Amino acid sequence: MKKQKTEKGVFSNLFYMTKVMFKLSPGLVIGEIFFHILCTLPGRLVSVIGLKFVIDEVSTGGNPQRIILGIGLIIALLVGGDILNAIFFEFFAHREREKLDLGLQSMLYKKAATIDLSKYDNPEYYSDFILAVENSSNSIRYLIPMIKGVVEEVISFALIGTLVFTIDPIALFIVVVSTVIFIPVGKYTGDLMIERREKITEAHRVGDYFARIFYLQDYSGEIRTSGIFPLLKKRFNTAADDVVDIQKKYAGKTNALFFLQGTSINVIGFMLVLTLYIGYKTIVTKEMSAGDFVATFNGAVQIGSGILYLTVGCVRNFTEHSKIIDKYRKFLKVQNEIKDGTHIAECGEPEKIAVENITFSYEGNDKNSLDGISFEIKPYEKVALVGYNGAGKTTLTNLLLRLYDVKDGSIKIGGRDIREETVDSHRDRFAAVFQDFQIFSASVGENVALSKDYDEERVWKALKAVGFDKELPNGLETILLREFAEDGLMLSGGEQQKIAIARAFYKDCPYVILDEPSANLDPVSEYELNHAMMTGATDKTVIFISHRLSTTRHADRIFMMEKGKIIESGSHDELINLNGKYAEMFNLQAEKYVN
Repeated sequence: MKKQKTEKGVFSNLFYMTKVMFKLSPGLVIGEIFFHILCTLPGRLVSVIGLKFVIDEVSTGGNPQRIILGIGLIIALLVGGDILNAIFFEFFAHREREKLDLGLQSMLYKKAATIDLSKYDNPEYYSDFILAVENSSNSIRYLIPMIKGVVEEVISFALIGTLVFTIDPIALFIVVVSTVIFIPVGKYTGDLMIERREKITEAHRVGDYFARIFYLQDYSGEIRTSGIFPLLKKRFNTAADDVVDIQKKYAGKTNALFFLQGTSINVIGFMLVLTLYIGYKTIVTKEMSAGDFVATFNGAVQIGSGILYLTVGCVRNFTEHSKIIDKYRKFLKVQNEIKDGTHIAECGEPEKIAVENITFSYEGNDKNSLDGISFEIKPYEKVALVGYNGAGKTTLTNLLLRLYDVKDGSIKIGGRDIREETVDSHRDRFAAVFQDFQIFSASVGENVALSKDYDEERVWKALKAVGFDKELPNGLETILLREFAEDGLMLSGGEQQKIAIARAFYKDCPYVILDEPSANLDPVSEYELNHAMMTGATDKTVIFISHRLSTTRHADRIFMMEKGKIIESGSHDELINLNGKYAEMFNLQAEKYVN
């Protein structure tokens, strides 16, 4: 039963991906199969039918002109097929292959940009996603040659098998039996190769991880200023040694099995049994001509290799590549838990935000990250979320943005549960700057607007609001980073953060969420940012997270969070007078500045 389910899954995956490829480029799928057969099948037929014709004509003293004409037609057929095949690949196939790759990758990336963040919290799912992205192109691109091979072998078997059968049915029987009885050996060999491939892939993934660390800029500082390099190198070498050990473990077995299969079929089946039989029919009984002898022997070789390919090679190759296609397919079909509502949220003036008794925990966590939180934020308020790491501050903002959905309770904006809104229209109401923000290898204008098309005046205004005063050689068209431009502008951590925060000032929306907005800023820049938030965002509701409590002093209200609960709330002065947790945290930080 298990085997049947596996085979059904293989063909289901292949059929699914063939449909996808045909939808993206029908001309490539049909053309590659047609022109491949046009190029290869004539050569096979010539080696059987063509040689039989020439040998029979020569041995029987046939008309020389007829022989020359036959040879000319054979040459024309072979050359013509090659020319047509070359034209197809040079002027069509290469372009369409790029188009196909782009289409396949675009489907992955589009899905990756919309899946729930909770999926990334699942290590197994994330691992399968990475495997699909890294290997799907090669596996899927290899699918067309495999399909071409199947079609070619089926047609070849039908034509050549019919010819051999007309010459001598027993000869065809010998060919088929000699091949079929060794299929179990080939199947076992294929299973070993699949098993080897799976283990090597896992070892390669480990090695690739450590290899990436050596050249990614994110790790360069740590590697150069610490003693971790020997450890990383050892782990990389261990992964490489594992690959070698796996190869050694399987190489002897698979090579022996290949030798056994090849020797048994070719030497015992074709060279001995078949050759003796058709030699006897040709020389002793003279029931076969010399052309029949050559045609039968050459046909036997092609029929035998075709049967092995269809029964063993296809199963082995399709099974191996089907596993990658299966991951690709499952990734594309995964359903988001965060569903669109039916209402389209308006991106107008700020409205009241009401958080009502929400509870939330991440998948796999026993404790709640948020535990029964309730509060309201008035329109245009500037609210700060403070607390030690793990208090639930970022989790709360993730829920406000519907990056995750609340499990119990509700969040309402303007009296409507945010789950009733379409996801995109809800998120369009927010400008969010995350703690782990990213700067892209694009122009300054594009980085601020996060779009190819932007309003220059608004970009400059946003940059000015956050105190970004670095000279830009090409104005807003100045390219950041040096991924693709040798003269790309490199920014300090604080300058990058200002670019990220400018995005919030640029976006025309009623709500702003800032997660640690001043983490990389010096005290002067921090003061300027605080001033800008209070004066430049008067038409917005602002929610910001900060560990540096000097940032929170001018907030309208401060929520002190601890262990998923709001334990204190009020203005800075009110909380200082309360002399609770907030005052304790503030005084500890102030003491460090004073001392």
